[in-house]
Amino acid sequence: MALRFSVLASGSTGNAMYVETPTQRLLVDAGLSGKKMDELFQEIDRDPKELDGILVTHEHSDHIKGVGIFARRHKLPIYANEKTWNAMESNLGTIPVDQKFHFNMETVRNFGDLEVESFGVSHDAAEPMFYVFRHNGRKLVIATDMGYVSDRIKGTIKGADMFVFESNHDLNMLRIGRYPWNVKRRILSDVGHVSNEDAALALTDVIGDTTSRIYLAHLSLDNNMKDLARLTVEQSLREQGMGVGEQFELYDTDPLKPTALTVV
Repeated sequence: MALRFSVLASGSTGNAMYVETPTQRLLVDAGLSGKKMDELFQEIDRDPKELDGILVTHEHSDHIKGVGIFARRHKLPIYANEKTWNAMESNLGTIPVDQKFHFNMETVRNFGDLEVESFGVSHDAAEPMFYVFRHNGRKLVIATDMGYVSDRIKGTIKGADMFVFESNHDLNMLRIGRYPWNVKRRILSDVGHVSNEDAALALTDVIGDTTSRIYLAHLSLDNNMKDLARLTVEQSLREQGMGVGEQFELYDTDPLKPTALTVV
């Protein structure tokens, strides 16, 4: 009766995640080309035709680039809230009416034996939201694209068995990097992205007794590095007395290569 998942791709160039139970298979976002999405499913030995749907977090291209073509090719239902539908629909191409579904923010929806709770985040999109997955007493959280991690979000995600958590940028790399100031200001704002340092601070408040794995996600291609993100978060958590490498482990994600299919 296992809950399993794989971070198919994560980063500023494209994001997608796969979640399954014994009876349900869901995709969260499809921010890469349809061809690349098919390749990622081959790498985890899963058939996208067996998916039960695509959950969309928000309309930015690194989350929806392949949604339209992937849904049409495999005849998949698409779930998103109304404002996200309005913002993204023109970029998806024609989607048959019987493949369009609403999943409102701050609600719980059951997909067979999988319970999915949506929660809003602070990001510069129409109505961005991410998801908590529950099955057989286990809890998996996906939380990226957050300008900051509010107390409300912390309350929703606290105590998950596994987290896929944003660690977007290193503050120093961003400040001295090549981005124009208006882009830097957007990333640093309350509707931007969470830094390595802020990710660690937020995780300190939400890691629970059963937390075993934390995947650092949505790393910037220009303003972060895997080793830097992991070391920054690890050092900060250790300073707070958290059991990195004992109670739980930190894992990398990649913009082009999926993580191993893992039991939550």
